[in-house]
Amino acid sequence: MNNVFVYCEIEGTKVKDVALELLTKGRKLANTLGVQLECIIAGYGLDGVEEQVIKYGVDRVHIFDAEGLAPYTSNPHTALVVNLFKKEKPEICLLGATVIGRDLGPRVSSALHSGLTADCTELEIGSYDMRRKVDGELRTFHYENQLYQIRPAFGGNIVATIVNPDHRPQMATVREGVMKKEVLDEAYKAEVVRHDVAKYVPETEYVVKVIERHVEEAKHNLKGAAIVVAGGYGVGSKEGFDKLFELAHELHAEVGASRAAVDAGWIDHDRQIGQTGVTVRPKVYFAFGISGQIQHISGMQESGIIVSVNSDPDAPINKIADYVITGTVEEVVPKMIKYYKNHSK
Repeated sequence: MNNVFVYCEIEGTKVKDVALELLTKGRKLANTLGVQLECIIAGYGLDGVEEQVIKYGVDRVHIFDAEGLAPYTSNPHTALVVNLFKKEKPEICLLGATVIGRDLGPRVSSALHSGLTADCTELEIGSYDMRRKVDGELRTFHYENQLYQIRPAFGGNIVATIVNPDHRPQMATVREGVMKKEVLDEAYKAEVVRHDVAKYVPETEYVVKVIERHVEEAKHNLKGAAIVVAGGYGVGSKEGFDKLFELAHELHAEVGASRAAVDAGWIDHDRQIGQTGVTVRPKVYFAFGISGQIQHISGMQESGIIVSVNSDPDAPINKIADYVITGTVEEVVPKMIKYYKNHSK
């Protein structure tokens, strides 16, 4: 009762990275609350799947193994999560901010009349006081051990801390890469519960059958790159990004972009970094012509070394940069390409 739950999304029988990242964060939240960490894995042919997650500090693994649960469809997965939560009454539930998480999360939240905060960039446990009107009288209520669901709001102009004091579970979705994935103990011990799916999912829920499914691999490895060369609106054009690709080739790097550059049509959306893109943690991050709005900062601020190239010396990104080069992208990039061509082995 009152434990932290993570819904573990899978591809086939492999647990996705976003779920492992949430297990790492969930373990820390559970430690703060003094409760257990539990997870849900639903699919088909899941023998031994628990071995992928237990080492992240999971105390109990709930496995739902049935042919009708793979691939994911809305109704069966919603039914099993809702019915399990009615029985277990979790304090917190975390899901990936993926296509599946964005479909499942609101359905579960609506069925249980709980709150749900999407695309959180941080999750913390805290306490606070709230003044509320009761029977016409204003009273102060104190809440302990609440989940702070933190995310940018109002177009990224503020960082909002959202709380849900009255309803459970407290639910949040988080994008892949926002949290760090860390194995707690390879020899960690857990209870594995293999549920009778029929007790949780009525036959009437299997109304959709997936006839064919096509999964396409990503064209690049932006999240795993040691060096990222990123461009913003200050790059100026698609031709400007061609120069960034040339520089990235010399550095053996991947190219990323801010939302402004993607919206301008200068680069593909799958290279967008930030709150509405991917989160990266390279050893070196080059930011060319990027102003540094909070949506973008949230996706790259944990980079090892940040180098900002910007014509505006007061650009917000310069405040978090380790090195700042004041100048236009047109001036700086060709010089860097020439230097690395002459000095790279």
